[in-house]
Amino acid sequence: MEQDLGEIKVGFIGAGKMAHGIAQGILLSGKVCPGNVMVSAPSLNNLGKFKDCGVRTTHCNTEVVRVTRVLFLAVKPHIIPSVLQEVSAVITPQHIIISVAAGVTVATLERLLPTGSMVLRLMPNLPCVVQEGALLFCRGTRAGPGEAGLLRELLASCGLVEEGPEAFIDIHTGLSGSGVAYVYMLAEAMAEGAVKMGMPSTLANRIAAQTVLGAGRLLRDSGQHPAQLRADVCTPGGTTIFGLHALERGGLRAAAMGAVEAATERARELGGK
Repeated sequence: MEQDLGEIKVGFIGAGKMAHGIAQGILLSGKVCPGNVMVSAPSLNNLGKFKDCGVRTTHCNTEVVRVTRVLFLAVKPHIIPSVLQEVSAVITPQHIIISVAAGVTVATLERLLPTGSMVLRLMPNLPCVVQEGALLFCRGTRAGPGEAGLLRELLASCGLVEEGPEAFIDIHTGLSGSGVAYVYMLAEAMAEGAVKMGMPSTLANRIAAQTVLGAGRLLRDSGQHPAQLRADVCTPGGTTIFGLHALERGGLRAAAMGAVEAATERARELGGK
């Protein structure tokens, strides 16, 4: 059931790309007005783009906490302890705290926050800035279905929003958070292959980008397994099977699986697990 978000006050501590992408998604939903959003950052560098959206800005983290109910922690993981030490005195049982800091566990957040705080941990990815993100969240010990539903409602315009156990968050980081870079690398390599064969770089990059976009949408919207869609492109003795054979010889499948594994393990290391 959709919730009435009209009077919900949303705050962001941190004004980087991810905070901006999430804020844009929330505003695009039309359910939260810009005047009900406030963002804090220590310098003016990143606050300008929020001001352009009509969002209130400040340099004071505690001011954001005092005037909002839903609070996104969008700072670097190593800054989380000092930020929470600063604002804990003004956190109330009515606040919903949502961390997007990679590697910072729910247990750590709950230890640093006042006892009984409602905590959720969210891992978005960069395409949130164009409302095509893949976001996974988990709940803390006090956050219930109501808080989960509110978060889903707020983020509905940011892309795909899924809930899972906390153990999946680091895997999601390796698959989707870091995975965006894997896709960019593949797109770059495909375009360079076209340049090698004689196509101008600008045109090759545009076509590679559209190919990635179209393939992704078809995969998402068809509901079919990637292997089935791949098979649909292949014809006996055709160009695609020759290209796929070259990718298999180059170890693309094993390399991609290894990349997800390596990034997941690194996320676990950052979280002290």
